[in-house]
Amino acid sequence: MFQRYLTYLRTEKRYSERTIRAYGDDIRQFARFCTQRVRGTDEGNPAPDGMPADFDPAAVRLDDLRAWVVSLGDEGKLAARSVNRKISSVKSYFRYLRSHRVVDKDLFARLPSMRAPRRLPSFVEESRMQRIAESFREPSDDFRTERDALVILLFYSTGMRLAELTGVSTDDFSDGFRCVKIRGKGDKERIVPVVEPVAARIRHYLELRDRQNICESGNNCLILSQRGRPVSRSEVYRIVHAVLKGAGVQGKSSPHVLRHTFATHLLNHGVDIRVIQELMGHASLEATQIYAHNSIERLREVYNHAHPRAKRDKED
Repeated sequence: MFQRYLTYLRTEKRYSERTIRAYGDDIRQFARFCTQRVRGTDEGNPAPDGMPADFDPAAVRLDDLRAWVVSLGDEGKLAARSVNRKISSVKSYFRYLRSHRVVDKDLFARLPSMRAPRRLPSFVEESRMQRIAESFREPSDDFRTERDALVILLFYSTGMRLAELTGVSTDDFSDGFRCVKIRGKGDKERIVPVVEPVAARIRHYLELRDRQNICESGNNCLILSQRGRPVSRSEVYRIVHAVLKGAGVQGKSSPHVLRHTFATHLLNHGVDIRVIQELMGHASLEATQIYAHNSIERLREVYNHAHPRAKRDKED
Protein backbone atom coordinates (compact mmCIF):
# COMPACT_ATOMS: atom_id res chain seq x y z
CA MET A 1 0.00 0.00 0.00
CA PHE A 2 2.91 2.34 0.73
CA GLN A 3 4.31 1.98 -2.79
CA ARG A 4 0.83 2.48 -4.23
CA TYR A 5 0.59 5.73 -2.27
CA LEU A 6 3.91 7.00 -3.66
CA THR A 7 2.71 6.10 -7.16
CA TYR A 8 -0.49 8.04 -6.45
CA LEU A 9 1.56 11.11 -5.51
CA ARG A 10 3.57 10.76 -8.70
CA THR A 11 0.84 10.03 -11.23
CA GLU A 12 -2.28 11.69 -9.83
CA LYS A 13 -1.02 14.49 -7.58
CA ARG A 14 1.88 15.14 -9.99
CA TYR A 15 4.29 15.91 -7.17
CA SER A 16 7.98 16.32 -7.92
CA GLU A 17 10.37 13.46 -7.15
CA ARG A 18 11.95 15.58 -4.45
CA THR A 19 8.58 16.09 -2.72
CA ILE A 20 7.70 12.41 -3.04
CA ARG A 21 11.04 11.47 -1.50
CA ALA A 22 10.40 13.83 1.44
CA TYR A 23 6.91 12.39 2.00
CA GLY A 24 8.30 8.86 1.90
CA ASP A 25 11.06 9.65 4.39
CA ASP A 26 8.60 11.24 6.83
CA ILE A 27 6.18 8.30 6.64
CA ARG A 28 8.95 5.72 7.09
CA GLN A 29 10.24 7.65 10.11
CA PHE A 30 6.78 7.62 11.69
CA ALA A 31 6.31 3.91 10.93
CA ARG A 32 9.66 3.05 12.54
CA PHE A 33 8.75 5.09 15.61
CA CYS A 34 5.43 3.27 16.01
CA THR A 35 6.90 -0.21 15.59
CA GLN A 36 9.70 0.57 18.04
CA ARG A 37 7.11 1.61 20.61
CA VAL A 38 5.36 -1.72 20.18
CA ARG A 39 8.54 -3.83 20.23
CA GLY A 40 10.37 -1.76 22.80
CA THR A 41 13.46 -1.99 20.60
CA ASP A 42 14.68 -0.69 17.27
CA GLU A 43 15.39 -4.18 15.98
CA GLY A 44 13.41 -5.51 13.04
CA ASN A 45 13.78 -6.13 9.36
CA PRO A 46 12.51 -3.45 6.99
CA ALA A 47 10.62 -4.29 3.82
CA PRO A 48 12.35 -3.60 0.47
CA ASP A 49 10.67 -0.18 0.34
CA GLY A 50 12.22 0.78 3.67
CA MET A 51 9.01 0.48 5.70
CA PRO A 52 9.09 -1.73 8.83
CA ALA A 53 7.69 -5.09 7.77
CA ASP A 54 5.47 -5.32 10.85
CA PHE A 55 4.01 -1.78 10.70
CA ASP A 56 0.22 -1.88 11.00
CA PRO A 57 -1.43 1.49 10.23
CA ALA A 58 -4.73 0.29 11.69
CA ALA A 59 -3.03 -0.25 15.06
CA VAL A 60 -1.83 3.37 15.36
CA ARG A 61 -3.39 5.30 18.23
CA LEU A 62 -3.58 8.98 19.11
CA ASP A 63 -0.99 8.45 21.85
CA ASP A 64 1.46 7.25 19.18
CA LEU A 65 0.95 10.46 17.21
CA ARG A 66 1.42 12.65 20.26
CA ALA A 67 4.52 10.78 21.40
CA TRP A 68 6.03 11.07 17.90
CA VAL A 69 5.43 14.83 17.77
CA VAL A 70 7.02 15.24 21.21
CA SER A 71 10.02 13.18 20.09
CA LEU A 72 10.48 15.39 17.04
CA GLY A 73 10.16 18.71 18.83
CA ASP A 74 11.66 18.09 22.26
CA GLU A 75 14.11 15.29 21.59
CA GLY A 76 14.79 15.82 17.90
CA LYS A 77 15.06 19.59 18.35
CA LEU A 78 13.17 20.27 15.13
CA ALA A 79 11.54 23.65 14.58
CA ALA A 80 7.75 23.82 14.62
CA ARG A 81 7.65 24.38 10.87
CA SER A 82 9.62 21.18 10.20
CA VAL A 83 7.46 19.18 12.61
CA ASN A 84 4.30 20.46 10.92
CA ARG A 85 5.67 19.38 7.54
CA LYS A 86 6.19 15.84 8.84
CA ILE A 87 2.72 15.79 10.36
CA SER A 88 1.30 16.89 7.02
CA SER A 89 3.13 14.07 5.21
CA VAL A 90 1.84 11.34 7.52
CA LYS A 91 -1.63 12.89 7.65
CA SER A 92 -1.84 12.74 3.86
CA TYR A 93 -0.82 9.06 3.89
CA PHE A 94 -3.45 8.14 6.46
CA ARG A 95 -6.09 10.08 4.53
CA TYR A 96 -5.18 7.90 1.53
CA LEU A 97 -5.36 4.75 3.66
CA ARG A 98 -8.79 5.74 4.95
CA SER A 99 -10.05 6.31 1.40
CA HIS A 100 -8.97 2.72 0.67
CA ARG A 101 -10.53 1.43 3.93
CA VAL A 102 -7.22 0.35 5.43
CA VAL A 103 -7.96 2.51 8.51
CA ASP A 104 -11.39 3.62 9.69
CA LYS A 105 -10.58 6.71 11.79
CA ASP A 106 -8.99 10.08 11.13
CA LEU A 107 -6.78 10.37 14.20
CA PHE A 108 -5.07 13.44 12.81
CA ALA A 109 -8.28 15.47 13.10
CA ARG A 110 -7.59 15.53 16.85
CA LEU A 111 -3.90 16.37 16.49
CA PRO A 112 -3.30 20.13 16.21
CA SER A 113 -0.34 21.52 14.33
CA MET A 114 2.45 23.13 16.32
CA ARG A 115 2.35 26.91 16.49
CA ALA A 116 5.08 28.24 14.24
CA PRO A 117 6.35 31.83 14.35
CA ARG A 118 5.35 33.82 11.29
CA ARG A 119 8.40 34.77 9.30
CA LEU A 120 8.37 37.48 6.69
CA PRO A 121 9.94 36.49 3.37
CA SER A 122 13.49 37.72 2.86
CA PHE A 123 13.92 39.99 -0.15
CA VAL A 124 16.45 42.35 -1.68
CA GLU A 125 15.62 46.03 -1.30
CA GLU A 126 14.72 47.72 -4.56
CA SER A 127 17.68 50.10 -4.78
CA ARG A 128 20.17 47.25 -4.36
CA MET A 129 18.29 45.03 -6.80
CA GLN A 130 18.37 47.82 -9.38
CA ARG A 131 22.15 48.07 -8.96
CA ILE A 132 22.47 44.32 -9.49
CA ALA A 133 20.34 44.49 -12.65
CA GLU A 134 22.30 47.52 -13.85
CA SER A 135 25.56 45.59 -13.47
CA PHE A 136 24.25 43.21 -16.14
CA ARG A 137 23.11 45.99 -18.48
CA GLU A 138 25.82 45.44 -21.10
CA PRO A 139 25.63 42.07 -22.87
CA SER A 140 28.78 39.96 -22.73
CA ASP A 141 30.36 37.61 -25.27
CA ASP A 142 31.52 35.34 -22.45
CA PHE A 143 29.03 32.46 -22.22
CA ARG A 144 29.31 31.91 -18.46
CA THR A 145 28.94 35.61 -17.66
CA GLU A 146 25.92 35.94 -19.91
CA ARG A 147 24.30 32.78 -18.57
CA ASP A 148 24.74 33.89 -14.95
CA ALA A 149 23.25 37.29 -15.78
CA LEU A 150 20.27 35.62 -17.43
CA VAL A 151 19.68 33.42 -14.37
CA ILE A 152 19.44 36.47 -12.09
CA LEU A 153 17.30 38.48 -14.52
CA LEU A 154 14.87 35.61 -15.12
CA PHE A 155 14.38 34.96 -11.42
CA TYR A 156 13.78 38.64 -10.73
CA SER A 157 11.56 39.34 -13.74
CA THR A 158 9.36 36.21 -13.65
CA GLY A 159 9.34 34.99 -10.03
CA MET A 160 10.20 31.44 -11.09
CA ARG A 161 11.06 28.78 -8.55
CA LEU A 162 14.47 27.10 -8.76
CA ALA A 163 13.02 23.85 -10.16
CA GLU A 164 10.98 25.81 -12.69
CA LEU A 165 13.99 27.71 -14.00
CA THR A 166 16.16 24.62 -14.41
CA GLY A 167 13.29 22.89 -16.22
CA VAL A 168 12.33 25.68 -18.63
CA SER A 169 13.07 25.07 -22.32
CA THR A 170 13.30 27.30 -25.35
CA ASP A 171 10.01 25.76 -26.52
CA ASP A 172 8.25 27.23 -23.48
CA PHE A 173 8.69 30.78 -24.80
CA SER A 174 6.49 32.59 -27.31
CA ASP A 175 6.04 36.05 -28.82
CA GLY A 176 9.74 36.63 -29.37
CA PHE A 177 10.58 35.38 -25.86
CA ARG A 178 8.20 37.93 -24.29
CA CYS A 179 6.02 35.21 -22.73
CA VAL A 180 6.99 32.01 -20.96
CA LYS A 181 4.93 28.98 -20.02
CA ILE A 182 6.02 27.77 -16.58
CA ARG A 183 5.27 24.32 -15.22
CA GLY A 184 4.89 24.67 -11.47
CA LYS A 185 4.00 22.45 -8.55
CA GLY A 186 1.62 19.63 -9.39
CA ASP A 187 2.53 20.14 -13.07
CA LYS A 188 0.24 23.18 -13.17
CA GLU A 189 1.02 25.59 -15.97
CA ARG A 190 0.92 29.38 -15.94
CA ILE A 191 1.85 32.05 -18.46
CA VAL A 192 4.14 34.83 -17.28
CA PRO A 193 5.19 37.86 -19.36
CA VAL A 194 8.88 38.61 -19.86
CA VAL A 195 9.93 42.26 -20.11
CA GLU A 196 11.56 43.20 -23.42
CA PRO A 197 15.08 43.87 -22.00
CA VAL A 198 15.17 40.35 -20.57
CA ALA A 199 13.69 38.89 -23.78
CA ALA A 200 16.51 40.61 -25.68
CA ARG A 201 19.07 39.04 -23.31
CA ILE A 202 17.57 35.61 -23.95
CA ARG A 203 17.93 36.13 -27.70
CA HIS A 204 21.53 37.30 -27.26
CA TYR A 205 22.31 34.35 -24.98
CA LEU A 206 20.92 31.85 -27.50
CA GLU A 207 22.91 33.45 -30.35
CA LEU A 208 26.04 33.27 -28.20
CA ARG A 209 25.31 29.66 -27.28
CA ASP A 210 24.89 28.66 -30.91
CA ARG A 211 27.91 30.66 -32.07
CA GLN A 212 30.18 28.96 -29.54
CA ASN A 213 28.61 25.56 -30.28
CA ILE A 214 27.84 24.95 -26.60
CA CYS A 215 24.43 23.32 -26.89
CA GLU A 216 24.30 19.53 -27.38
CA SER A 217 22.36 18.43 -30.45
CA GLY A 218 18.64 18.22 -29.75
CA ASN A 219 18.90 19.82 -26.29
CA ASN A 220 16.26 22.54 -25.93
CA CYS A 221 16.85 23.31 -22.25
CA LEU A 222 17.39 27.06 -21.83
CA ILE A 223 19.97 27.26 -19.04
CA LEU A 224 23.01 25.11 -19.78
CA SER A 225 26.36 24.32 -18.26
CA GLN A 226 29.50 25.18 -20.18
CA ARG A 227 29.52 21.59 -21.40
CA GLY A 228 26.15 22.08 -23.04
CA ARG A 229 24.15 20.04 -20.54
CA PRO A 230 21.14 21.16 -18.46
CA VAL A 231 22.46 23.11 -15.51
CA SER A 232 21.99 21.54 -12.07
CA ARG A 233 20.00 23.13 -9.27
CA SER A 234 23.11 23.31 -7.10
CA GLU A 235 24.96 25.25 -9.80
CA VAL A 236 22.08 27.74 -10.14
CA TYR A 237 22.05 28.13 -6.37
CA ARG A 238 25.78 28.88 -6.39
CA ILE A 239 25.31 31.47 -9.15
CA VAL A 240 22.62 33.34 -7.21
CA HIS A 241 24.50 33.10 -3.92
CA ALA A 242 27.69 34.49 -5.48
CA VAL A 243 25.92 37.40 -7.18
CA LEU A 244 23.84 38.44 -4.16
CA LYS A 245 26.73 38.16 -1.70
CA GLY A 246 28.98 40.00 -4.12
CA ALA A 247 26.40 42.81 -4.18
CA GLY A 248 26.45 43.05 -0.38
CA VAL A 249 23.10 41.35 0.30
CA GLN A 250 22.93 40.36 3.97
CA GLY A 251 21.20 37.22 5.26
CA LYS A 252 19.72 34.70 2.86
CA SER A 253 21.00 34.69 -0.71
CA SER A 254 19.09 31.93 -2.46
CA PRO A 255 16.99 31.76 -5.66
CA HIS A 256 13.87 31.88 -3.48
CA VAL A 257 14.96 35.27 -2.15
CA LEU A 258 14.76 36.57 -5.74
CA ARG A 259 11.28 35.06 -6.06
CA HIS A 260 10.27 36.89 -2.87
CA THR A 261 11.88 40.05 -4.25
CA PHE A 262 9.85 39.79 -7.46
CA ALA A 263 6.56 39.57 -5.53
CA THR A 264 7.42 42.22 -2.93
CA HIS A 265 8.50 44.80 -5.50
CA LEU A 266 5.37 44.24 -7.59
CA LEU A 267 3.17 44.70 -4.53
CA ASN A 268 5.06 47.83 -3.52
CA HIS A 269 4.33 49.28 -6.96
CA GLY A 270 0.61 48.69 -6.66
CA VAL A 271 0.08 45.42 -8.53
CA ASP A 272 -3.10 43.67 -7.39
CA ILE A 273 -2.35 40.78 -5.04
CA ARG A 274 -4.49 38.38 -7.11
CA VAL A 275 -2.39 39.15 -10.17
CA ILE A 276 0.72 38.38 -8.12
CA GLN A 277 -0.89 35.12 -7.00
CA GLU A 278 -1.37 34.15 -10.63
CA LEU A 279 2.17 35.11 -11.61
CA MET A 280 3.64 33.20 -8.66
CA GLY A 281 1.58 30.09 -9.30
CA HIS A 282 0.17 29.99 -5.76
CA ALA A 283 -2.78 27.65 -5.29
CA SER A 284 -4.37 29.94 -2.71
CA LEU A 285 -4.35 33.67 -2.00
CA GLU A 286 -3.20 32.97 1.57
CA ALA A 287 0.26 32.02 0.32
CA THR A 288 0.55 35.35 -1.50
CA GLN A 289 -0.80 37.56 1.29
CA ILE A 290 2.39 37.21 3.31
CA TYR A 291 4.00 39.69 0.90
CA ALA A 292 1.48 42.28 2.05
CA HIS A 293 3.16 42.12 5.47
CA ASN A 294 6.46 43.09 3.86
CA SER A 295 4.75 46.11 2.32
CA ILE A 296 3.19 47.08 5.65
CA GLU A 297 6.60 46.86 7.32
CA ARG A 298 8.04 49.05 4.57
CA LEU A 299 5.28 51.64 5.08
CA ARG A 300 5.94 51.60 8.81
CA GLU A 301 9.65 52.22 8.26
CA VAL A 302 8.93 55.13 5.90
CA TYR A 303 6.41 56.57 8.36
CA ASN A 304 8.78 56.31 11.32
CA HIS A 305 11.54 57.89 9.31
CA ALA A 306 9.49 60.79 7.91
CA HIS A 307 6.65 61.68 10.29
CA PRO A 308 7.57 64.53 12.71
CA ARG A 309 5.71 62.93 15.60
CA ALA A 310 7.42 59.58 15.08
CA LYS A 311 10.86 61.22 14.89
CA ARG A 312 10.18 63.21 18.07
CA ASP A 313 9.12 60.05 19.91
CA LYS A 314 12.38 58.41 18.88
CA GLU A 315 14.41 61.29 20.23
CA ASP A 316 12.48 61.26 23.49
